[in-house]
Amino acid sequence: MSMASESPPRSDELVTVDGLVDTDRYPLGGRDLPPGSARHAAYWQAVETARLGLRSDGCALLKEFVTPAAVRLLNDEIVAAKPRTHFSSQVINPYFHTEVNPAFGDDHAVNTFTERSSGFIPGDAWPAVCAMDTLFRAPAVCRLLADCLEIDELHCYDDPLAGLTANILDPGQQFPWHFDTNDFAVTVLVQPADEGGLFEYAPAVRSADDEGFAAVGNLLRGGRAGVHTLDLQPGDLQIFRGRYSLHRVTRVAAASQPRHAAIFAYTHQPGVIGRVVRTRQLFGRVLPEHEQAERRRVRDDDLLD
Repeated sequence: MSMASESPPRSDELVTVDGLVDTDRYPLGGRDLPPGSARHAAYWQAVETARLGLRSDGCALLKEFVTPAAVRLLNDEIVAAKPRTHFSSQVINPYFHTEVNPAFGDDHAVNTFTERSSGFIPGDAWPAVCAMDTLFRAPAVCRLLADCLEIDELHCYDDPLAGLTANILDPGQQFPWHFDTNDFAVTVLVQPADEGGLFEYAPAVRSADDEGFAAVGNLLRGGRAGVHTLDLQPGDLQIFRGRYSLHRVTRVAAASQPRHAAIFAYTHQPGVIGRVVRTRQLFGRVLPEHEQAERRRVRDDDLLD
């Protein structure tokens, strides 16, 4: 049974970040408390656990970060916005290209294409005041994520479509092996599939100066070397370095409930806007902000995507 059919809590009771996050387990203000306090210790214990995961394989999992009541509210918001989902069914390679590259062989990773059939709810679909936006923009959450990533500060992704989104996989859909264009992603699983819809990843398959084509090709052919599968549960927050780690969400079973995941995008610098090509693929449209940003963009690396 879909979580959306359960009686939701009142939104005004959960509109603050303290009503959305399990602050007993993750005391958001704990970093600024005296070092001898229990909440200070709990905060840094959660941060250190996340750092270990990010250092070892580029993935950190904050289990049950969002409370069960808040998960139901998030799912209700996703269901309400779901009619504005942009679904696309296309065949892509891991770099989101859709056409054969004649510079590579037919069996090369660059010319290996797989069905992508998931959807994204765009950032301009959410109400101005909602639990999704509150959780995304909370300074205390940004501070916690920055500490986990061992950086000085984070900024909410300024992209009007891709900053705050939800990934939707309806029954029969999948998100195949791919790389991200951003350095890291933050997601919260809101509604899992009954069957399928598993997040899998192979850490550090490529680097800034090496595409790692052999390893990528092996995975595309069904190889399992180095593959991790996460047992995500509703409310789990995941920090994932997907720029260099190949990853996917497996196909949701035909008889399953849909898989819903909130995606919170952050950047190291303020004012960042997404790429035109990728934005059009994920959302079916671009805005003037995307066109303007594309004209002044400077690449950080020479990777295919």
